[in-house]
Amino acid sequence: MKKTLLLLILFAFAGTFMASAKDGKALFNGKNLKGWVVHGTEKWYVEDGLLICESGPDEEYGYLSTKKFYDDFDLTLEFLQEADGNSGVFFRSTFEGTKVSGWQVEVAPPNHDTGGIYESYGRGWLVQIPDEKENILKMGEWNKMRIRVEGGHVTTWLNDTEMVDIKDEKIAKGKGAIALQIHSGGGIKVKWRNIKVIEL
Repeated sequence: MKKTLLLLILFAFAGTFMASAKDGKALFNGKNLKGWVVHGTEKWYVEDGLLICESGPDEEYGYLSTKKFYDDFDLTLEFLQEADGNSGVFFRSTFEGTKVSGWQVEVAPPNHDTGGIYESYGRGWLVQIPDEKENILKMGEWNKMRIRVEGGHVTTWLNDTEMVDIKDEKIAKGKGAIALQIHSGGGIKVKWRNIKVIEL
């Protein structure tokens, strides 16, 4: 009887661990910016359990990057755009001040390629989304984004719809952090939550 009870406890623990591993590791703790680095003078703060980026008085580019570098991973997060909503999710990226080297999965206002992939200070757009997918973004509502990076293979999803799928030799050689962006120009505010990563 005791042996059976012990086995049941072990199975329950294993199931909880597997579920937790499947859900991924939380990159944002809902309380503060622990584990992240601010680049630039734009505003990054926590309010009501949400991570918020907002234009500051300088109205320049701003970034919030993980202290840790991530190579191959499966990232999920949710965002809600207020006002302009021009932002992005960077991967395998490094920083010199607010100059970023790496790749961005676009988060932008409607009809501006949310889910497409852009190489900053490099080749520019690697792939933009098809026009027929521009209606998948829900401006002013919570949207779910998923980004899977494995070697040089990158796939993005927005609200469970695949947006782009590419293979790129330069991306395959990249190293760096995961980061969130606030675009220059002012008047931008984006809320983020449920930022989770599974390392592959």
